[in-house]
Amino acid sequence: MSDSFDIATIIFAALALFVVWKLRSVLGTRTGAEPKPDPLARRTGSAPGPGANDEGNVVRLPGAGPARSTSASPKTRDENRWDGLAEKGSSVWQGLDQAVAADPTFEPAVFLTGAKSAYEMIITAFAKGDRQTLRSLLSKEVFDSFSQALTDRETQGNRVDTTFVSIDKADITDVQMRGKMLQIAVAFTSKLITASFDKNNNVIDGNPDKVVDVGDLWTFAHDTSSRDPNWALIAT
Repeated sequence: MSDSFDIATIIFAALALFVVWKLRSVLGTRTGAEPKPDPLARRTGSAPGPGANDEGNVVRLPGAGPARSTSASPKTRDENRWDGLAEKGSSVWQGLDQAVAADPTFEPAVFLTGAKSAYEMIITAFAKGDRQTLRSLLSKEVFDSFSQALTDRETQGNRVDTTFVSIDKADITDVQMRGKMLQIAVAFTSKLITASFDKNNNVIDGNPDKVVDVGDLWTFAHDTSSRDPNWALIAT
């Protein structure tokens, strides 16, 4: 009886060791030094890339498309490729062809979505006097102009209250290749509630209770020879 008990014990112990070994080989072991998941990593599994270049005066437009890849293949050229963005045979249509030839990763529709987001961000940041946001979206020349206007406003003790209601239209009106620099002009039609107040809280411009239609023509630029996908607002 004792011998059979010892043999059974040995057999069960051997089976238990085999099971433990098998589980460890399949699942692995934790040492306590494994990296913790990054809560800011994208849900696709890739970590977010940097938002600005070394100069810090341009950022990727929201929705502006993927980073430039040297292995990207040219777009398929079909006769309806820019429908909804440009009139067939127009200078804008031809300009978009040139833009894609210079940078095959360029997506005009995605760019336009990003330009609309940037437009709202810049209008709102200027009203609030948010220089940090403006610096990240504007070229140096445009930022200097905006910053000077903010300085003048602050010196006078004035303020601006702006509520962004909607963007009704955003149309690409011009596409130019200047060397390697791609420049795109976008005409915006938006609705805003905006008013300027003096230091005594008196309205000096606009109407805080009225929605108004606003039209702007802005030009954005991007270096097609760079792997950097960033754009900057270069003219308003």
